[in-house]
Amino acid sequence: MAAKGEQEGEDEVADVAGPSEVPTSSISIDSSLPLDQMRHEIVDLCKDLFSKWSKLDETRFSIEKVSGGITNLLLKVSIREDEETACLTVRLYGPNTDVIINRERELKAINYLSAAGFGAKLLGIFKNGMVQSFIKARTLSPEDMSKPHLVAKIARELHRFHQVAIPGSREPQLWNDITKFLDKAVFLTFTDETKQTTYDSISFEEIRGEIATLKEITSRLNAPVAFCHNDLLSGNLMLSEDEEKLYLIDFEYGSYNYRGYDIGNHFNEYAGFECDYNLYPSKDMQYIFFRHYLQADKTTVHEQISEEDLESLYVETSVFMLASHIYWAIWALIQQASASPIDFDYLGYFFLRYDQYKKQRDACFSLAHAFLSASRSPR
Repeated sequence: MAAKGEQEGEDEVADVAGPSEVPTSSISIDSSLPLDQMRHEIVDLCKDLFSKWSKLDETRFSIEKVSGGITNLLLKVSIREDEETACLTVRLYGPNTDVIINRERELKAINYLSAAGFGAKLLGIFKNGMVQSFIKARTLSPEDMSKPHLVAKIARELHRFHQVAIPGSREPQLWNDITKFLDKAVFLTFTDETKQTTYDSISFEEIRGEIATLKEITSRLNAPVAFCHNDLLSGNLMLSEDEEKLYLIDFEYGSYNYRGYDIGNHFNEYAGFECDYNLYPSKDMQYIFFRHYLQADKTTVHEQISEEDLESLYVETSVFMLASHIYWAIWALIQQASASPIDFDYLGYFFLRYDQYKKQRDACFSLAHAFLSASRSPR
């Protein structure tokens, strides 16, 4: 989700680090501080990471929050030099996010994804965050994602993303991550008595049963595996001002995973953080996405996408969409217990996502069973 986060900006910062040499700093920024109190720490960080700015007066630095998501805090830092202004993004990790995010995996992937033209350039690493180039583009809204011309752009770009090869194990991480989250979520405690009572109402035995059933059904779909974004919400999609370039950003949750999960998760994000699932794309809208996604596999634009391929991807996406609800529901419980400084009702978000899973479960399971039965039947 964020990182379930957003950013805007300019991809014009100076090349302060070579492609194989990213500076690091031992500095840690207290993300709970008000921006005016955090300012001095951010300036010190920039000077520590980038020697070219080490002697600049603090008045040359301006800092502002970027409208953000529900995991990280994003800051735009502008550095006024002699004749121009350089801009960069400082991303502060949310408290305890190492519990849910594999930072080593993220940093490794960023280098390969950046080389393939995805996301902002990694400029520096510090104890609880990273510094990246600032992309001059606007962040999409949930409503933007359903515009047909953007549906086509996102589908083609996601297909291209799925072609990037990241060294290491190619085992899908979905069920490993869900199991890891669940093992932590069952032992949470809250200082707030009302939240504790609400948490105690959750049946983790029921959730484990749902996960087992979902895992069994998805295993029969033989979904392709690729390196997936896994958090393709509107805040992680940016469009350049001339609307010729679409950026996929923020790869915190990136891993090898099932293609259908990445697409189904993206469709869930049409609903936004408010979880208005009336915005979930219709079957016709999904087919527009599928056609543009699958067309990228064809050698010419004139090759037709078969109805069988469309139906197969529709079923695959519909069932893995359920897994997305389970993933982010359990994720929200861990975030609620992390004392995040970001003002968001994570516990309420758990129930929104899990309730939507239960509403959609029977229809999606029936769809999968019918598809699998038809696939076994002689034509």
